[in-house]
Amino acid sequence: MKIQVLPGDGIGPEIMGVTLDVLRVAQRLHGVEFDFVEREIGLDSLARHGTTLSSSIVEEATQVDGVILGPVSHYDYPPKADGGLNPSAELRTRLDLYANIRPCRSRPGLPAVCHDMDLVIVRENTEGFYADRNMWAGSGEFMPDPESAFAIRKITSRGSRRIAEVAFQLATERRCRVTAVHKANVLHLSDGLFLREVRAVAAQHPDVELHELIVDAAAAHLVRRPEQFDVLVTTNMFGDILSDEASELSGSLGLGPSLNVSDRHVVAQAQHGSAPDIAGRDQANPTSLILSAAMMLAWLARRDARADLLTLSAAVEAAIESTLADPALRTRDLGGSLGTRAFGAAVADALVRAAGKHPSEERGY
Repeated sequence: MKIQVLPGDGIGPEIMGVTLDVLRVAQRLHGVEFDFVEREIGLDSLARHGTTLSSSIVEEATQVDGVILGPVSHYDYPPKADGGLNPSAELRTRLDLYANIRPCRSRPGLPAVCHDMDLVIVRENTEGFYADRNMWAGSGEFMPDPESAFAIRKITSRGSRRIAEVAFQLATERRCRVTAVHKANVLHLSDGLFLREVRAVAAQHPDVELHELIVDAAAAHLVRRPEQFDVLVTTNMFGDILSDEASELSGSLGLGPSLNVSDRHVVAQAQHGSAPDIAGRDQANPTSLILSAAMMLAWLARRDARADLLTLSAAVEAAIESTLADPALRTRDLGGSLGTRAFGAAVADALVRAAGKHPSEERGY
């Protein structure tokens, strides 16, 4: 199984290295073979090759089984014409990764604002207000004169229907409740179209409850009553904002996994940014990327009917949970003292112990 590895910028190489260490231990323990193919993207690629994302990498991404993408500093990139392509946006559009799946869950004993959160935000990933991905050619933003700037919001029936289908399918595997988040009281046409398609999909799933909630109220209810939510489905920008809010409320952005999927392709990606202020200091929490990789394995298991990959995914998740449960093994953002590498080693040790071995037997990581 071939996995493309794109470390990215800032803390990306650090958390990617730890993620690969954990996966290599897991694959040895469970007899699964991965071929990790690392490629350079981001600012280093720009300096060496004149682009933050070469076309050969995108082409390869269409051929591999999965991609693990580290955080990127795209806000620091030059204009697209000068080689500053956002790898995240490019992969989402070129691979048609229309669904961004972001689980948010509080954990006993971990510091959190909300202690009763267990939800998944399903975000449409290729349309909306995002100017770098909502047009066939050109940008979704333009300035007709120096004092006016316009942004186009693209909502299609196809995009709305297929993201709703992902959300309802996921809800059937959880607590059978979907909340459609919108702003149709103001965006009558675009969010009206979104809701029309969500309701049509809901009619095909009579066993799943559909609730509709204005985005303002959704943001407030995530704080006041997070336990009411199971699966939230929404458009691109709302999903981006609400999932960051939910992750922070449930403990930390460093805990939130994120998966980008199409019908054929999958990209695991940390939910947080590149944090250049702590890059190279061994302070980053790698949990988000490790859990994202575990989600990728579970998705591949379902796509390819691979029970071994599902077992591997569950083992990695369980190792993360057992490590986080010990206050002495947490990273600094969670009130602990461990650095990036030490936390990764603790997760790897948890994997080894769960397999009935002593960590000294697997010190190759």
